[in-house]
Amino acid sequence: MTAAASAETVRPVATTRTRRSRRGRLSGRQQLALQILCLLITATVLFPILWIFSLALDPRNLSRPDSLIPPGASLDAFARVIAQPTSDEIGLLELARNSFLLASSVALFSVGIGVLAAYAFSRLRFRGREVLMITILGVLMLPAVATIAPLFIMLNGIRLDLPILGHFALRQSLIGVGLAVVSGTLPFAIWNLKGYLDTIPKELEEAAAVDGCSRNQSFFKIVLPLATPALAVTGFLGFVAGWTEFYFVSIFLNDPSQGFTLSLALNKMVGAFGQTPWSDFAAFSILFAAPVSIVFFFFQKYIVGGLAVGGVKG
Repeated sequence: MTAAASAETVRPVATTRTRRSRRGRLSGRQQLALQILCLLITATVLFPILWIFSLALDPRNLSRPDSLIPPGASLDAFARVIAQPTSDEIGLLELARNSFLLASSVALFSVGIGVLAAYAFSRLRFRGREVLMITILGVLMLPAVATIAPLFIMLNGIRLDLPILGHFALRQSLIGVGLAVVSGTLPFAIWNLKGYLDTIPKELEEAAAVDGCSRNQSFFKIVLPLATPALAVTGFLGFVAGWTEFYFVSIFLNDPSQGFTLSLALNKMVGAFGQTPWSDFAAFSILFAAPVSIVFFFFQKYIVGGLAVGGVKG
């Protein structure tokens, strides 16, 4: 009787699981519709990329390509851009060096200062903590364009006298541009890292304290290694912000010797009255976007995963 009862009990359970598995499967029409939708999304995403590649290969300097592979396609536009991107006396390598210095500095300062502030907000309890967090969130919502005027006036009033660079206004240098960009990326870094640090159990630090670790030792040896995904994501987004920065560079800097970047040179290629060299412009755009795109392509799983985990708690 027991075996028969157990067999009767197993059958409904197996039947229920079979029904659930059948419900989870898509029919042939649903699969076809889903594949067509995915193909449409892929075509929508790839169309601008194919457009810009077609412009770069077209020697006729058209503003709109008339075919995917233009007649007489060549790489002459890339050669011209690499040799002399704009009329300014500054080469592509120097432009790329300035952009890399700006982007890497923004990433390092955003992560370095952001993780310290995020750790304080996540682990410490002090007066005004909630008010400061709300203030940071408010600054995060503020567009970067709204801060150009006050930062211009403030940095223009600060003058430095350095042995190598000489006497100059902080506003007229990549250092000033970097400080302005960091002021915009730092609130996001603090908010994102604080959300990630909240997911790290405090019991790990308490156990380390029992073993004799100080707060600084537990921070460097326990918290930072566990927060590596969030640090990588925050650093990458800070690097992208510095690499693509245009507003502060175009308003703060007046001369190529002050540190023109790739984004500013790309904008200078746009001419008035339809005189833009579209083939060179497209080739420069591809060279400008390639480094960041390649890095994102290889690390997109970690970037998306780190953003998702960092946004769980606030």
